[in-house]
Amino acid sequence: MSKSQELGTEKISKLLVQMAVPASIGILVMSIYFIVDTIFVGRFVGSLGIAAITVVLPISFLIGSFGMAIGVGGSSIISRALGAGDKEKAWQTFGNMITITLSLAIGLVILGSFVSDAVLSTFGAKGDIMAPAQSYFRIILFGVPCLAWMMMANNVMRSEGQPRFAMIAMVLPAIVNIILDPIFIIVFEMGLEGAAWATTLSYYLSAGFSLWYFLLGPSELKVSAQSFILKLAVVKEITAIGGVTLARQGAVSLLTIVLNNSLFQYGDELAIAVWGIINRTMMFANFPVLGVTQGFVPIAGFNYGAENWDRVKEVIRTAIKTGTLIAICLFTLILTFSSSITSIFTSDPELIRRTPGALVIVFLATPLITVQLIGSAYFQAIGKALPALFLTLTKQGFFLIPLVLILPLFFDLKGVWYAFPIADVLAATVTYTYLQREIRKDLNVKIKRSKEELVPALEE
Repeated sequence: MSKSQELGTEKISKLLVQMAVPASIGILVMSIYFIVDTIFVGRFVGSLGIAAITVVLPISFLIGSFGMAIGVGGSSIISRALGAGDKEKAWQTFGNMITITLSLAIGLVILGSFVSDAVLSTFGAKGDIMAPAQSYFRIILFGVPCLAWMMMANNVMRSEGQPRFAMIAMVLPAIVNIILDPIFIIVFEMGLEGAAWATTLSYYLSAGFSLWYFLLGPSELKVSAQSFILKLAVVKEITAIGGVTLARQGAVSLLTIVLNNSLFQYGDELAIAVWGIINRTMMFANFPVLGVTQGFVPIAGFNYGAENWDRVKEVIRTAIKTGTLIAICLFTLILTFSSSITSIFTSDPELIRRTPGALVIVFLATPLITVQLIGSAYFQAIGKALPALFLTLTKQGFFLIPLVLILPLFFDLKGVWYAFPIADVLAATVTYTYLQREIRKDLNVKIKRSKEELVPALEE
């Protein structure tokens, strides 16, 4: 039995562990890299260095997210095609994914190099932040096509039931980056540019590993010259589902613009550095919940394609329960160690004074995030783009961005931090209500129909 076929037969709880643990480890190591990178920059470059990274990384990830969007959209098709036994469609989809990813990433990098100052200013590179942000961004741009390829390939590996290789693709660049950071920043005294080169080289390494996986590794996917030629039906399906991920990243990027400008307006450069520390903590603290979500997607997609309706319902319940329990533990840790967490990143006394309170406020509704993540991921997994898009945009687009604009008018800088838990509560409520309604309307009907069709077959 191939690894992909196990998605339809293995026990759901065991499958979720097998898929989620490697994904969680990959996200954990990547999060550690971001934290270590921020620590080195904070201690050897300064708070302006942290602010510069906080501005630049969302831009590079916005460009790279085109690869992620194509990876999520195409992997949804691949999971369902493998579940239905249609390997030809899976192979054709993968070839089209490669063509779209590389074309878009390279084009966006060329465009970004011409309008870099305007983009940086829009994302919050104000005042003294602009100069270090320019220095960091120029180097990071060279690695963005590899980042896009890595994000696309990572999703495809999981869709084949190969979470360990997806984990390695994420872990390798993080480890290399952690090694290169002190060498470039301290030994070679390259400062912020050293951090940028460490990140860029790590992207190239991960892209090389992913290429090996598909050419010489255990991948079931085969490509030919024909599969690289874009097919309109395939491209439309990839972009419809992947557009949800792109919309999410677009909302995150818009949030970054609004957030950084609000922080500068109601605070100062240091307020952006506070958010930089909170953001890195958030990436680290949420890694197990994100791992559960990533592990959930191929299982749900495969079983939906195979019409195993009971297994689809089971994996939804199991993923939400598991993720929520983990999120409660994370919230408790953040609440208890907020000051200690801040001290890891910086020795700046003012930054240490201002960050812990904001950190606790931002994380107040963490136990609810699993519902929103699993809800939107479910509709992507089964190929329903519009519900997935609606649920994806609930937190950042419909609630958080408006709240970041409105609440500071009444609560000044604290209003920015209050916006996060309120948005989490509202998004989780909407997602849970919508998901429950759709399950009753869609899956329960299909389960009933399958049982009704089974009775006459058994009587014959």
